[in-house]
Amino acid sequence: MLGFAILGWVLLVSAAAGILYTVAALIVFRRFFAPEPASPRRSDAVTLLKPLHGAEPLLAANLASFLTQDHDGPIQLLCGVQRSDDRAIGVVERLKTARETAIDLVIDSASHGASGKISNLINMMPRAAHPILILSDSDMVVAPDYLPHLLAALDQPDTGAVTCLYRGRGDVGFWSRLGAAGLSYQFLPGAVFGVALGLARPCMGSTIAMRRETLDRIGGFARFVDVLADDYAIGAAIHALGLEVAVPPMLVTHGSAERSFAELWRHELRWGATVRGVVPGAYAGSVIGMPLPLALLGSVLAPAHAIGALIVALSLLARTAMALAVDRQARARTAPLWLLPVRDCLTFAIFVATFFTRSVDWRGQRLRMGADGRITADPEISA
Repeated sequence: MLGFAILGWVLLVSAAAGILYTVAALIVFRRFFAPEPASPRRSDAVTLLKPLHGAEPLLAANLASFLTQDHDGPIQLLCGVQRSDDRAIGVVERLKTARETAIDLVIDSASHGASGKISNLINMMPRAAHPILILSDSDMVVAPDYLPHLLAALDQPDTGAVTCLYRGRGDVGFWSRLGAAGLSYQFLPGAVFGVALGLARPCMGSTIAMRRETLDRIGGFARFVDVLADDYAIGAAIHALGLEVAVPPMLVTHGSAERSFAELWRHELRWGATVRGVVPGAYAGSVIGMPLPLALLGSVLAPAHAIGALIVALSLLARTAMALAVDRQARARTAPLWLLPVRDCLTFAIFVATFFTRSVDWRGQRLRMGADGRITADPEISA
């Protein structure tokens, strides 16, 4: 019993440290997104790369947001799929009919390695028409000032690429809103804290904007075809050139589409295991951003119930303040506040589970994780 009591006190002290971290993260978050002057319209020619697999509930609207831009130059929306019966094809074709913008679709089943996404991009690249490439996942949504801000950041000295922070939006009911809450209220504050203090150098699938010559210098997409965290690896390769990956103070939106707990668990376990694989120390340290579940566990194990209850209350207050700040910046409520304790406890459960994960699910394909961050596909257990 003494051992449980000691563990309880350790958890309560960790939760208290997490409260202090949350307050600091709240201050940093507000300063990071301080109002900045609007970026002027541009006339650069850009290619928007969209590797697709299936049709998310709001795929047409997601793609259309990238075409509704305060931009005077030519925009090519280049989409790619690997199956001739992919449901995304119909969405793209309808978008081509409704828009005057150049929209191209590549259907190519060629596989170049374990990553279907990177294979898709390799197949798409011969059709890319413009010198500025902007890669983003199919579930991302952007505002009309997306391109002006992005191109202004890409023009800065010693910048090799630009990536974007993002918040969540649930598109298909309860489980998708629970997933979106994890992005908005857990991932985003931690990412802002790391970027603002120089503790993290992210490169994320929400956006990777770069010049074609930079992509050629890092070896093209083929270099990353057997890497699970391909976006992080692209950023690392750009840093190796002596260039920076800029993170401007702007938000884009990730449309979550999980329809069940099992789907949400698989998705977040893959994401967590990916981060653990590339930055294990930082991932382990991210537990400091989970004060509420730490406090709840500590209050159960430690004998000082009054102190435990106080730390639980302060944890909930700090996390609520953080959630409100995120919603205020996003100008949208990601999830009801009563869901926050559930979300934080789920985040902690997934955090623990990732340390026992050796393979992950990616859109029906089972990928085995190697010690060096590389992946192999297992055809016997892949759909």
